[in-house]
Formats: sequence, C-alpha cells, structure tokens
Amino acid sequence: MNQQQRQDAIVDLVRRQGYASIEQLTEHFSVTPQTIRRDLNALSEDGMIRRVHGGAGLESSTVNTAYSTRKNLNLDAKRRIATLVARHIPDHASLFINIGTSNEVVAEALLDHQGLEVITNNLNVAAILQHKEDFNVIIAGGQVRSRDGGIIGEATIDFINQFKVDFGIIGISGIDEDGSLLEFDYQEARVAQAIIHNSRQVYLTADHSKFHRNPVVRQGNIAQLDALFTDRQPPERIVHLMQVNEVALHIA
Repeated sequence: MNQQQRQDAIVDLVRRQGYASIEQLTEHFSVTPQTIRRDLNALSEDGMIRRVHGGAGLESSTVNTAYSTRKNLNLDAKRRIATLVARHIPDHASLFINIGTSNEVVAEALLDHQGLEVITNNLNVAAILQHKEDFNVIIAGGQVRSRDGGIIGEATIDFINQFKVDFGIIGISGIDEDGSLLEFDYQEARVAQAIIHNSRQVYLTADHSKFHRNPVVRQGNIAQLDALFTDRQPPERIVHLMQVNEVALHIA
C-alpha cells in the first residue's frame, strides 16, 4: 500500500468510525506513529479530516472551515481544475458563477477569454473580472455574507430567475456517495438550485476533499450536472451514478 492508498484508507476508516487514534491507525496499517502523524497532518491540511489530540475525527457537518483557510486548501488542484473548466467555456458565452473559493480560481482562469457575460452572487468573482473591458459582469442583489463575500437570500433567487444562461459553474462543500450535493448554508443552497435550474449546462468544480465531507444541507443531486471537474478519480459509487446519469467526468 503506497502513501496515497493509505491516506485514502485512513479517511474511509475515520468516516466509518467518526474518530481514529494514532495507536489504532499504527496497528491497522503496520507503520510507525511518525508515519501516521505525517499522514494525519497532510490530510488535515487538505481539509479531509479534523486533526485532534491523539488522532483524527470528522470535519463538522454544520460549520464550514473558515474562508481564509479554504482559500489556500488544495490550491494547486483548484488551479488545475479551473484551467480545465476554462477550456470548456467558449468566448462570448453567458454564465453564472456562484459562491466558493474554487470558483474564484475559475474566474481567474477565464480572464484570457473574450466577450463573456457573467452573472455572479460572489463579490470576489466580480472583483476579479471587473477589469476586463469586454466582459459584462452582473452582480446579484441580496444579503452580503461578510465572511466570504457571498450574496444570498430571496432577492438573490429572484434575480437569478430573470436569466437563462449557457453555463452554470457551481461549487460545493461536499458530495455524498448517494450522489447528494451538500452545503452548510440553506440560503446558499437555494441560490445554487436557482442557478442549476436556469443554466443550459451545469458544471461542478470540486477537488478531491469534497468527496469526504458531509455538510447537512442538501443542495441537489449529481444527476442534475452535465459535467464534474475534479483532480482525482471519485469513489466508485459516484462514478457509477455519473455513468448512469450521463454526467461527464473531467479529471485535471
């Protein structure tokens, strides 16, 4: 078992049990405590587990990681994903881009495009795109969430429902093995649902850590997507659901 296989197995074990001690993991994988500590530290930095004294537990299902931390998590993977997404967006297209650090990196990757019309409920995305003179950037109205610049609420949903665009680019906090797309914030999930319903094609950006998180709010289902852009092969059950529902898989 190589390092990647062992770390994936650690995440699966922690998910099943809710907690695993260093002692248990050392015995289970027949490696040294130092090796397990390095694994746990790496997985914690990737946002896949929560490092606690003496072992590891699950990430919270009710409270998201702080925006400043999420912005730097798996940044190289997010950049690869964003580059791949950008290749699938033609010039002079219309698109929604919603809340999320991955989508902010997508916005940066779109700066070489021409003539895009972008509707967003993400102040950070608007700030990234505002200097492109040939872009038409439209900001949704609503309540501004101070922690990350997301715009949410009933007014945001009403605004989104006025449009029908070529592409909806959405982020996510977690993907369950039954195909559920999961979020922490009910209002954010409702805005994302409006984006899904008003997009001709829906692209989801999600790095590998999202396959091991279980937020509490149901945003939708993987069957509603046209394509998933990620950096590693998803779990087998998710791949099967994508094949059944003809959802394209793009691995950066």
